[in-house]
Amino acid sequence: MKSILLHLMMLLPVLGFSQVGIGTTDPTAMLDVNGNFRLRSTTSNTRATAAKDSILVVDAMGNAQRISSKSVIESHLKTFIKGGFASGSPALINISILANAYTTIPFNTIEFDTNNEYNTTTNTFTAKQPGIYSVYAAIKASPGLVAAGDFGLAIFKNGVVNVRESYMNVQLLGININPPNRSIQTLMQLNTGDTVTFRGFSGGVLTVGILSGGEESYFTIHQVR
Repeated sequence: MKSILLHLMMLLPVLGFSQVGIGTTDPTAMLDVNGNFRLRSTTSNTRATAAKDSILVVDAMGNAQRISSKSVIESHLKTFIKGGFASGSPALINISILANAYTTIPFNTIEFDTNNEYNTTTNTFTAKQPGIYSVYAAIKASPGLVAAGDFGLAIFKNGVVNVRESYMNVQLLGININPPNRSIQTLMQLNTGDTVTFRGFSGGVLTVGILSGGEESYFTIHQVR
């Protein structure tokens, strides 16, 4: 009996620092289970804040880890963005467009951006997750635009025009017929890393002043699925 107890006492420290495998002969964690496991009952927790620090998740390698509920939710947040021109910008943002060419609309401020996907320096949206996106932009040009010919907006995907809307500016007896507003909207299927930019289009050489007020010149992007 003394011999058995001695051997058990010698074995306990080894077991205390060993890794145990169930369904595997090569455990890589203190307890490595290869297969399903069942918890028949657990103690109820009435602490409302427990979900913030007690969610159990499994990564791609099968490792069980604890993570906050906030991190889980934010990892699947859909895109919601609204932006325009920064306060303090000139009343008119002048852009020059060559004939039958495009020039970036320099939206340079964000009202909200749930996934931090719009770069105000490059004026570019970069998708962080695949999905279907609704994209919209509107600008109001200075009244002097109306005699300049064709003018409109385009939405680019990965540097290539995806959709464009423009029309001629018309005068009758020196009276402006067309409104100075331009807008465009479309649905786009985007993959992770795809980019979206907004550009002005003109059928002739044109310098146009865009009113920078947020209620008249702005854009929105939101993920619908």
